[in-house]
Amino acid sequence: MSISAHIQELRRKHASLSETVETEQRKPGADGLHLAELKKQKLKLKEEIQKLEA
Repeated sequence: MSISAHIQELRRKHASLSETVETEQRKPGADGLHLAELKKQKLKLKEEIQKLEA
């Protein structure tokens, strides 16, 4: 897999996590711990994307 293809896959995963986070935040009684974990995963993906693009 080329670096650009890997970056595209990471961006796709990041976008998917963004949608999941938004959906979870709209639910009444959202699980804060689960949301925090999702956001942490999203941040790790973003950092990896930035590292590969540099």
